Amino acid sequence: MPKLLPNSPTLLCLPTCWKQAAAFSLPGAQRSTSWLPSFCVKIRGSATSTATELQPTGRFYDNRSPGGCGEANKNVPGDLSNKVSKRQGKIGFRKERLKQYSAMLRECASKVALNEGRAVHGNLIRNGVVPDSHLWVSLTSFYAKCGRLEFARKVLDETPERDVVSWTALISGFVSEGCGDDAVALYCVMRNEDVRPNEYVLATTLKACSLSLDVELGRQVHAEAVKAGLLTDLFVASGLVDLYAKCKEIELADSVFFSMPERNEVLWNVLLNGYAQLGDVKAVLKLFSMMVEWEHKFNRFTLSTVLKGCAKSGHLKEGKLLHSVAIKTGQEVDEFVASCLVDMYSKCGMIGYALQVFKRIKDPDLVTWSAMISGLDQQGFSHDAADLYKAMVLAGVRPNQYIFSSLVSAATSRGDLRFGKAVHACISKYEMEDDMLVSNTLIMMYMKHGQLQDGILIFNSMLEQDTASWSYLLSGFCDSNRCEEAPRIFYQMLVEGFNPNMYTFIDILRSCSSLSDVHFGRQVHTHIIKNCNDSNDFVRTALIDMYAKGRCIEDAVAVFNRLVDRDLFTWTTMIDGYAKTNQPEMALKHFVDMQSEGVKPNEFTIASCLNACSHMATLEGGQQLHSMVVKAGHTGDIIVATAITDMYGKCGCLEDAEANFKDMVLRDAVSWNTIIAVYSYHSQGENALQAYRMMIEKGFLPDEATFLSILSVCSNMGLVEEGKKHFESMSKVYGITPSLEHYACVVNILSRAGQFDEVEAFIKEQKLSTHALIWETVLGACKLHGNLDLGETAARKLFELQPKEDSAYVFLSNIFASKGRWDDVQKIRLLMSEEGIKKEPGCSWVGVDGQVHVFVSQDGSHPKTEQIYAKLQDLKQRLSFSGYIPKTENVLHNISSREKIEHLWHHSERLALGLALISTCPGMPIRIFKNLRICEDCHEVMKVISHVTSREIVIRDFKRFHHFKLGSCSCQDSW
Repeated sequence: MPKLLPNSPTLLCLPTCWKQAAAFSLPGAQRSTSWLPSFCVKIRGSATSTATELQPTGRFYDNRSPGGCGEANKNVPGDLSNKVSKRQGKIGFRKERLKQYSAMLRECASKVALNEGRAVHGNLIRNGVVPDSHLWVSLTSFYAKCGRLEFARKVLDETPERDVVSWTALISGFVSEGCGDDAVALYCVMRNEDVRPNEYVLATTLKACSLSLDVELGRQVHAEAVKAGLLTDLFVASGLVDLYAKCKEIELADSVFFSMPERNEVLWNVLLNGYAQLGDVKAVLKLFSMMVEWEHKFNRFTLSTVLKGCAKSGHLKEGKLLHSVAIKTGQEVDEFVASCLVDMYSKCGMIGYALQVFKRIKDPDLVTWSAMISGLDQQGFSHDAADLYKAMVLAGVRPNQYIFSSLVSAATSRGDLRFGKAVHACISKYEMEDDMLVSNTLIMMYMKHGQLQDGILIFNSMLEQDTASWSYLLSGFCDSNRCEEAPRIFYQMLVEGFNPNMYTFIDILRSCSSLSDVHFGRQVHTHIIKNCNDSNDFVRTALIDMYAKGRCIEDAVAVFNRLVDRDLFTWTTMIDGYAKTNQPEMALKHFVDMQSEGVKPNEFTIASCLNACSHMATLEGGQQLHSMVVKAGHTGDIIVATAITDMYGKCGCLEDAEANFKDMVLRDAVSWNTIIAVYSYHSQGENALQAYRMMIEKGFLPDEATFLSILSVCSNMGLVEEGKKHFESMSKVYGITPSLEHYACVVNILSRAGQFDEVEAFIKEQKLSTHALIWETVLGACKLHGNLDLGETAARKLFELQPKEDSAYVFLSNIFASKGRWDDVQKIRLLMSEEGIKKEPGCSWVGVDGQVHVFVSQDGSHPKTEQIYAKLQDLKQRLSFSGYIPKTENVLHNISSREKIEHLWHHSERLALGLALISTCPGMPIRIFKNLRICEDCHEVMKVISHVTSREIVIRDFKRFHHFKLGSCSCQDSW
């Protein structure tokens, strides 16, 4: 930009590009090939004067210049008539010159020929021409239409008399460049100068208000139109209707439209477009019908507007009717209408119809090609989209960013990274990598295919990013192995000043779910509220998932209760959340509520409910779900079938679990892990090891869960050497790093075998002394073997590591009690009291007639307590004849032997057994569940009762299942 001359800070100076002006020299003007670089100086002498001869004048033009209309020459000879005729001749010649200048500027403006127009401007400056009002307007309009708004504004500032036409020219230029706010500001300046508006400036200003969505100023302009009596003008009315429609004030748009005494097709199209943009296709069709009924002519723009409304709202039936209208009026062959028909059919899912319309177009333009390719991509026909692109290139049509965006999206949809990279190469060939839309879709493609580095490379190479760029970048880190980087990316996005949108929030919440990072998730939740996205159901669903997976079920419920539209995914998330937070009753309740609201469960919902039944050990509910699976045809689904196997296993039905596993057509590693775990906690060690060997033979690799089950089996069976071998194979053969749970299993194998020296050496070697789980395992084995010294050491470690946990106190107290050290037992109990630690009460529950009955030791609250106690008394007598002798050493209280015997007979599992015996049919298996380990005496009693009653009794304690049958237990008295 050239600098202003000294002492002329407000004058307009144009760039020095004036040599072309010679071609525009007018008759009578002095010709020259050397044009001065500024028109704000007075020219003295010839056109080749040096810069030192130039003197600033303070105005664009000098009225004393030759050819101007300055003071007449006082020394003109001749009579008065000659003077008058010569003067009139000069005036006529001057007017003709001004008209020619105006005409040339208008022509340059129409061709957007900036350099030629500048040359014309330079020519009139050199010749000292003083513009009239028309030429001032032509200059303003020329620069405005050529996009040089700053020059247009300066020309207007120098215009001696700025009328409404001058202002309209400038305001129109700003509107054409999309500068709505600036155009509105100019109108305000015009009104402050008391320039009376006409219909053209009002219509132009209304367009500016539409651009800036400034409905308030639009209302004021509306009032001025009423005041000036210009409301009936079609241009003003069209501007008002367009403004109100775009600002969603559709009732006001209607009011203006129907108040017009006369309506042309432009006005109809404006209102139709307003309704179409709002997606109110019924109103669009009603208005169009009214237009036809009133016999108003409609053009291709009318049809295209109505078709766009149908496409946006998915109204196929109405779109077909419009297609018939287009055929009837002969407008189907119009490329503009045909393109809209292609778009409408594509978006309504009728891709076949779209192709038929497309094939009938003689010479499709780029927009039509783009609509067809995009439609094929969106409807899942990615291969056809690629083929159509090839046809387009062969037809000589140069692709644009929208077509490339659709092709990249097609590559993403079909999961074809190779094709996507080929499209990327074409994008580079056509030099469109800098386009934001194309770059964003490329980032999305690479992220969806797990090519994070390629996505990051494109993101970093972008000249400018938007919110979508950050969202696509973030999406790649949600479920990948690098999901821990997602919070950092989200934070950086905020630092850069970008406002997250719905998709950004969903992606970052997904990463929080993967990380189980509720703390960061809560911070994201606050941003969601701040950005007013908390009312969005998709965002709310992501919040529910994050809180549920983070075990914050109360927060998940709070968000769930605010949901307006609860879909299948939302219900499944809640059910799964309840199941994983040990609230199976609520999971099953939500399953019932979901169906009552008309939402049908899928395989994931059913699998979550089966998991709930597994936690709750409700066999009847699990069987009902199994029948639902069969009825719905989900038996072939691996996830559901595996959940059924797990449910039967955890409900004590080993045979049903085995049968379901054998019926599975397809199995994966999780399925094998499930059946191995079922065998493990049902004390079927040989079957578990055999299933493990079969799993390896079938080509499935074991994982951490597999080895936990196998090491547990080795511990139960006392297979020390085999346990060591499997532990070593984890890292050496399968490359699995053992977790703390695996080390605890090895400690359990060694300590249950009584190899305490090796246990201490292993703990020291593996540096496990700081982990409470290890010492809990040691303490349990010490109780089993009566190892008081090591037991006390383990207890002291646990007191340090977990001072508020009751297990260490209880175990140590039991060891002291078994040794008859009642003073030490009392000390432990006193210590627990001082620390405020309470022992978890033992309880047992049993299902009878669809209801779960819970008992605690010495319970007398059940309605059938008398019958239960009577049944147990009868069993007591029958067992005494069978040679049963109570193991009173299991009663860890300092009371008499008789009291100990009575205490034993009223343990919670025996009360549950008594209820089952008096409430169920003979021969039926009895299944009892207990939260603590079953005591030795109860274990012995159950074996004898299973023999004398000929009933199978299955008890699940907190470690494993015990199947009592015909006087023996599946655990072989080792638990």
